[in-house]
Amino acid sequence: MAFDRVLRWALVAIAIAGLTAGVLARASGRPDLADVAWALGTAPVIAGLAVSIVQDVLRGRVGVDAIALLSMSAALALGQPLAGAVVALMYSGGNVLEEIAVARAEHDLRSLVDRAPRQVHRKSGERIEDVPIEKVAVGEELLVQAGEIVPVDGVVASAFATIDESAVTGEPIPVEKPRGSAVLSGSLNAGETFQLTVTAAASESTYAGIVRMVTAAQTARAPFVRLADRYALIFLPVTLVIAFVAWHVSGDLTRSLAVLVAATPCPLILAAPVAFIAGVAQAARRGILVKGGRALEALARAHTVLFDKTGTLTVGGARLLSVEVAPGEDPDEVLTLGASLEQASHHVLAKAVVAAALAQGIKLKPPEHVKETMGSGLSGQIDGRQVMAGLREMLVPRAELSPWELRAIRRASWRSALIVFVAVDGRLIGALLLADELRADTPRAIRLLRDAGIARMVMVTGDRAAAAQAIGAALDLDAVLADRVPSDKVEAVRSEQRLHPTIMVGDGINDAPALAMADTGIALGARGASASSEAADVVILTDRLDRVGEAITIAQRARRIALQSIFVGMGLSLAAMAAASLGWLDPVPAAIVQEVIDVAVILNALRALNPPLARSGPRLTAEQGLTLHHDHQALLRDLDRLRQIVDALDDAVPESAAALIGEADRLVQGSVVMHEREDEDSVYPKLTEVLRDRHGLSAMSRAHREILHLARLLARIAEDLPSEKIDRYLVRDAQRVIEAIETLVRMHTAQEEDIYEAVAA
Repeated sequence: MAFDRVLRWALVAIAIAGLTAGVLARASGRPDLADVAWALGTAPVIAGLAVSIVQDVLRGRVGVDAIALLSMSAALALGQPLAGAVVALMYSGGNVLEEIAVARAEHDLRSLVDRAPRQVHRKSGERIEDVPIEKVAVGEELLVQAGEIVPVDGVVASAFATIDESAVTGEPIPVEKPRGSAVLSGSLNAGETFQLTVTAAASESTYAGIVRMVTAAQTARAPFVRLADRYALIFLPVTLVIAFVAWHVSGDLTRSLAVLVAATPCPLILAAPVAFIAGVAQAARRGILVKGGRALEALARAHTVLFDKTGTLTVGGARLLSVEVAPGEDPDEVLTLGASLEQASHHVLAKAVVAAALAQGIKLKPPEHVKETMGSGLSGQIDGRQVMAGLREMLVPRAELSPWELRAIRRASWRSALIVFVAVDGRLIGALLLADELRADTPRAIRLLRDAGIARMVMVTGDRAAAAQAIGAALDLDAVLADRVPSDKVEAVRSEQRLHPTIMVGDGINDAPALAMADTGIALGARGASASSEAADVVILTDRLDRVGEAITIAQRARRIALQSIFVGMGLSLAAMAAASLGWLDPVPAAIVQEVIDVAVILNALRALNPPLARSGPRLTAEQGLTLHHDHQALLRDLDRLRQIVDALDDAVPESAAALIGEADRLVQGSVVMHEREDEDSVYPKLTEVLRDRHGLSAMSRAHREILHLARLLARIAEDLPSEKIDRYLVRDAQRVIEAIETLVRMHTAQEEDIYEAVAA
C-alpha cells in the first residue's frame, strides 16, 4: 500500500513536470522540445496504467481505466502530445484526489485505531512502573492519569472517576463513575488521576475488539461497489462505440480522441467507494461501528427487523417496580430491611433490590447470622430482629393468603414480575415486585425505524409468551415469537430472509447464531466485546437502541449519495462525449471538463460524512437536554411515592388516610406543580425556538393545564378534610385524583423526553 501511494504521487509529479516543461518550451519558441516534454510526461503514466490494468484483468476485473489507456496512447500516436499530457495529469491527479478523499472519509476510523494506548502505568507494591499493555493481567491495578486513554476494561478502584466516553460510544457528556463502576477501554480520563482494577486482558477488552472491527471495516468491499464495476463494463463498450461513430461520421480521428478523453476517468470508479467509506466514518462518530461497505449496503436495503427482548428492547435484568405493603406498614422500612438482608446474597435479584434501595438514598444496615436457602430466600438478624426475604412458602408455610398478599400476587402476575416477600419475626410486612422493564429509548427507536422505511418488526425471545406479548403490544410490533431457543431464532431469521432483506438486533451470547445468519446482524455491544459483537456486522458501542434507526438512516443516505454521484457523473460524461463527437470539444478542453466532473462527483460523495439528520436552525445543547433529564429523574421519584400513597389508602384508617392525602398534596404542590410551571415558563419557550411545528407544544401545554387542574382538586380535598371523621368515599375520591395525577404526569414526562431527544444537538 505504501509503494502504491508513492507511485501515485510520483506519476503526478512526472505529469506536472512534463506538462510544465512543454509549456515553457512552447513559450520559448521550441515546439519540438515541447512535444518531447509532453510525451515524456505521458509515457510513465501510460506504463503505470498498463501494469494496473493487467493486474486487474488477472483478478477478474475490467474497468474504465482501459479508456484512459486508449486516450493517452491515441493522443501520442495521432501527434497530440499536449492532449496526452493533460489526460495524464488529470488521470494521475484523479487517483491522488481519490486517495485524499478516501483518507478524509476514513479519518474517524483511523483515529480510533491510532489512539489505542501502547503503555500502561501498573502498580507494583508501592511503585508505579510503565509496562507494555500486552503484559497487563486481570486483577492488577493500573493508574490512569488525567487526560489519558483508559487502556483496558476495568472498574474504578478510587473514590470516583470522571470519564469521557465520546470516542467509544458517541455520548458527548463526561460521566461520574463511583467506586466499583465499570469503565470501557478507549474512554478518556476527563478528571483527576484514578486507579483502575483490570477486568479483562488487553486482547479481550472492548477497545481491542473495536480495533479489530475497524480493521475489517477498512478492508471490506461493498456489493454496491462491485455493482459499480459492472456498470463500468457497460460504459466501456458504449464509449468505444461513440468514439467509432464520431470518427466514422466525421472522418476525423481527433474527434474520437476527444470522446475517449471526455470519458476519462469515469465517476464510476470514484463515487461508490468514497460515499460508503464516508458513511462508515459518519456512523463511527455516532458510536455505530459498521464492519465495512458490505454491511452498510445491507443496512440500506433492509425491510424487516427482528429484535431480541431481554437486554435489547428491555433494560435486561431485574428492576424494582414497586413495594407492596401490609396494612399499616411503611414501604421505605420494607425496602430497607429487604435490601439490608439481600446484601449478603449474590443472587441477581438480591443485587437489584440493593441497587434500588441505594438509588433511593436509603442507608442500609449490616445483617448478621445470615442463612441462605438456594432458590427460596434467606434469613438473618437486623437490629436484633429476625428478618426473612424470599418465597412466601419459605417465610410463612401453609398460612392463608391475606387480602394485601392476594393483591400483591395479582399485580405481579399482571406485570410479569417476580415477587420477593419480606417478613419480620415471622410476620409478613411487605413484598418487592421486580421485573425487566422497557428501555426508555425503545419507543423512539421503533419510531425512527418506521420513519426509516422498515416495514416489518418482529420480537423473537426465549421469554414467556405473556411477558413478550405485553412488550409487543406496548410497542405495536408486527409479530411476537416467544419461548424461542437460539436455534428457533435462527429459523425465524431464515423465514424472514426468504421474503425480504432482514436485520437481527440482539445483545447476548445466545443471539450470536441469529446475528450471524441475518443479512445484517446488529449487536448492542456497550457491555463489552462478546460473542454477539464478533458475530454481528454492526456494533452499537453505546447502550442505546435508537442508534439502530440512525445506522439505517446513515446507510440509506450513503447509498443514495453513491447512486446520485454515479448517475449524475455518468450523465455529465455522456454529455461531454456527445459534445466531443460533434466537434464542440477538442481533446484538451475535453480532459479539463472531465476532471471538473470527477471533482464534483468526489465532493458530492463526501457529503455522506455529514449528519443525515442535521437541519438548520437552533437546537437544544446536550447540557440543556441532560439538565431536563435530571429534573425528570427527580420528579419520577416523587411519582413513585404518589403510587405508594395510592396503594396505602386502600387499607388506611381515617387518621393515617388524612396524613397520606396531606403528604400527597404537599408532594404535588411542591414538586409536580412547580415542575410543570417551570416547564411552561422556561423550558417550552426554548423548545418553541427549535421546533418547526409548534402545535405539538400546544398539546403538551394542554396536558399542563389538566395536571394543574387535578392538583387544585387535590388541594381542595386536602383543605376540606374533616378533623373527626373521614368516610371511604372521600378516600376513594382522593385516590382517584392522586392516581390520575401520577399516571398523567408519568406519561407526559415520557413524551417530553422524546421531544428533548429529538431537538438535542
